[in-house]
Amino acid sequence: MREKVVLVGAGSASFTRGLVADLVSRGQEMDLGLVDIDPGALAVAEGLARKMIEARRAPIKLSASTDRRDILPGATAVICTVGVGGRRAWEQDVFIPRKYGIYQPVGDSVMPGGTSRALRMIPPMIGVAQDVLELAPTALFFNYGNPMAPVCRAIRKATGAQVIGLCHGVFHVGHYLAELLGAEPSQFHYTAVGMNHLTWFTEVRVDGQDAMPRLRQMAAERLDERPGCGVAAQPPRTCRAGTPVPADLGDLNLFTWQLTRLFGAFPAVLDRHVTEFFPHFFAKEKSYFGATLGVDVYSFEQTIAWGDRGFEEMRALASSKEPLPESYFDRIGGEHEQVVDIIGSIRHDAGRVYSANLPNRGQAPNLPSEAVIESPAVADGAGLRPVMLPPLPSGVAGTLATRLAWVETVVEAALAGSREKFIQALVLDGAVDSIAMAAELADELLAAHAQYLPRFASSAR
Repeated sequence: MREKVVLVGAGSASFTRGLVADLVSRGQEMDLGLVDIDPGALAVAEGLARKMIEARRAPIKLSASTDRRDILPGATAVICTVGVGGRRAWEQDVFIPRKYGIYQPVGDSVMPGGTSRALRMIPPMIGVAQDVLELAPTALFFNYGNPMAPVCRAIRKATGAQVIGLCHGVFHVGHYLAELLGAEPSQFHYTAVGMNHLTWFTEVRVDGQDAMPRLRQMAAERLDERPGCGVAAQPPRTCRAGTPVPADLGDLNLFTWQLTRLFGAFPAVLDRHVTEFFPHFFAKEKSYFGATLGVDVYSFEQTIAWGDRGFEEMRALASSKEPLPESYFDRIGGEHEQVVDIIGSIRHDAGRVYSANLPNRGQAPNLPSEAVIESPAVADGAGLRPVMLPPLPSGVAGTLATRLAWVETVVEAALAGSREKFIQALVLDGAVDSIAMAAELADELLAAHAQYLPRFASSAR
């Protein structure tokens, strides 16, 4: 069949660049449609894509529009990389909570930033899903937008669309662990289950042998080398208190190794994301081993600046008459990197296994039914089907239980435009000190993002 791939949110130009590089390398005849509501961002994505296609004389027919309904008819695969409000709105998700003493290294998955982002993301993504069901009902439908679990859960709950959530985090941590263990990819196998950005490697094998004892030993060695950071020590906020912040602190992933030692499973995707699921330890200033998350370590400002610089570089290249750097055609790491392989595995009934975000229908028996969880799935002629697994260890399941309840609450808040549910979600998240703080923070975030939250107009104070 001739594929027609539609990328909604193509203004995320780095994703577009990576996806086009993958498609160009296939040499396959296909249609590629780019959609973004921002004409300027769309022009950058289209300019880059067209130059890449023409440079390699790839048999890809390119189209672009600010109206997805112009592009969706006939789509065989729809990939969403939507980020409502872009980096400027994302800044408010992080900077406003800082005024309340809440620090976030990322702010796109959980904590107040992830909660706020979900409210912006869910209604527009439901609109996309409704159009996909109407105009491309047989298309494979993928979402990369964060927060992953709330967005995918809301789409399925409100529309019934069979959206598949994808993230490269588990894939990359798998490579990280294989390298640590000195294993070739063909020797290395794992099972990882959880919620996107808190997905637990519960099984790790090298040449068929259980490698979890080796990981637990590595955890002990790393923590024993840094006094005060073992599981029997004081809470993490006191580790290294009063000592200078080492330049490599963010690369040590000390909390990830603490959790590995305590729970006997390895959480993905390392400290930058995992710490946000434990805000009672890390949300305050200087609470991350003597450092402040998002400021001293995993600087949020640097993340934003990197994104702004990258987009401006791509804007210049898209409008330039000069040829693109040869590196633009290399296969690069990033969120895009598995989706083309997944589509190919489905089309050719290959049965390869990938990590995917799908409703829990028995694959994790001691997690809530229908909750969107990240776990292994087989990509074959029937689509992406989750692999049935044994129950998670009770401690690991416990780390996910409140988070999945938070997902359901924030989905209800977004669907109903409910300020009360928004406050409830902030309380469940655990970063706030009181209900009064949750209410005040909710009102400030609602006011800052009012242009994106019409459903909340009558409930905001």
